[in-house]
Amino acid sequence: MKKTQNYSNHVRLVRGYHGYTFFLLLLLIIGSISLLINSDSSNWLTAALLLLIACIFASFFWYARSFALKAQDRAIRSEESLRYYVLTGKTLPAGLRMGQIVALRFASDEEFPSLVDKALQDSLSNKEIKKLIQNWRADYNRV
Repeated sequence: MKKTQNYSNHVRLVRGYHGYTFFLLLLLIIGSISLLINSDSSNWLTAALLLLIACIFASFFWYARSFALKAQDRAIRSEESLRYYVLTGKTLPAGLRMGQIVALRFASDEEFPSLVDKALQDSLSNKEIKKLIQNWRADYNRV
């Protein structure tokens, strides 16, 4: 059974990706920089190529996460736009930032329209929006 989600426990980290893989990538980068600094003329090219490979892996690590989040953001914007339209008969205000929309997805249907207005009027951050939510609507799918 899933633990009830709320502001204090909604952040989800995947140990293998955010911990283990990041740590190993960091070790690879530090080790390859150290090897390059301490290399002599006979192994300089090998050390430089190892650092290049480490940088390529770091790019893969960053962009794999970035692209997945962008796709999730597009889906969340569509879902919340539809939800707002169903609840109010109006389109979601264009002035909302993506971070605000992502935070608003946790609001219950009863408080969603008023929180949208408050987020716009007071230019609330995503953390401020999440703290104002009284009835948390869990999202167990986003990582």
